Amino acid sequence: MSNNTAPPIPMVDLTAQYPLIRAEIEQGLHAALDEAKFILGPNVQAFEKAAAAYLGVAHAIGCASGTDALHLALRAAGIGPGDEVITTPFSFIATAEAICYVGATPKFVDIDPATFNIDPNCVAEAITAQTKAIMPVHLFGQPANLPALSRLADEHGLILIEDCAQSFGASINEQMTGSLGALGAFSFFPSKNLGGYGDGGLVTTNDDALATELRVLRNHGSRERYHHQCIGLNSRLDELQAVILQAKLPHIDAFNAGRRRVAHHYTAALSGLPGFTPPVEDGIGTHVYHQYTVLSEGPEHREEVMRRLETAQIASAVYYPIPLHQQEAFAHTHPPALPVAESVAQRCFSLPMYPELSLENADRVIAAIKHSAHV
Repeated sequence: MSNNTAPPIPMVDLTAQYPLIRAEIEQGLHAALDEAKFILGPNVQAFEKAAAAYLGVAHAIGCASGTDALHLALRAAGIGPGDEVITTPFSFIATAEAICYVGATPKFVDIDPATFNIDPNCVAEAITAQTKAIMPVHLFGQPANLPALSRLADEHGLILIEDCAQSFGASINEQMTGSLGALGAFSFFPSKNLGGYGDGGLVTTNDDALATELRVLRNHGSRERYHHQCIGLNSRLDELQAVILQAKLPHIDAFNAGRRRVAHHYTAALSGLPGFTPPVEDGIGTHVYHQYTVLSEGPEHREEVMRRLETAQIASAVYYPIPLHQQEAFAHTHPPALPVAESVAQRCFSLPMYPELSLENADRVIAAIKHSAHV
């Protein structure tokens, strides 16, 4: 079954995209180096303006990472000790980590078994007098059910903060993720849909006061040089990363279309295959497939399938093997059992996904999956 003469298929191939935009990036980098304005310079300002226009928000504030974007959003929203933030246990640790940074407590609730996103019904049941915010994650590029979550936030006077680390370009009713809550937080980690060549992040908002606070907080709590109104962070988007992001931004819709092309090819082939459940597009929004994540019958089946993929020189990965509520770092939150998240974590695995993945290579992945189904 394995074709050992074929080249390996990685989870993501960052080298495939660079030649397409090499000239734009190199021209921008040379100009930035010649100008030598490296901290909050013209490229950061230009990218923030372009990103705000693309996302349909009044303000887009660059920062040093996606984790910092979440941290800054929570700080600007005034969330702190004694507050609870309802969020998902099925995400990268940064989501809940940022809540702890501000002294608040993450309150984990279960997820929808079809979309892997936070379940609004579980959110509704978890709201208490200490709840200050809801932080959904648009996991794997699938928009969370923001219409339902927005209604809950409005009804209970809560702040809605979107974790958009994996959803740049995803939309709900033609509104981009990051434009529907009070604040949105994006990551530009290299493997993201819009990725830099290092760390970077962005916070979005339509609130002028929040935007002003964010700009102060990201720059050492300073409105004026050497005058500090509060304790802030050193979290500024790097000027050279802004050059790269600015070059990539006009291509993001094409990049996401490439991801959707591969995803739909996978789904057409894998739907109905015994022992596998491909991801679902629930119709709430446009999925941009940061990851293509399937469910196996169980952990032993997953291990066997991933072993066969490895034999065929095809990468796969588990996002995420341990839900956050079961991590030692969050034992102090006294989390309840969350059976859906726990089951998904034991059965999920992700297949290679990037815009430039050829359908020929996608067929190699499919063939390996189908072969494992007959084991």
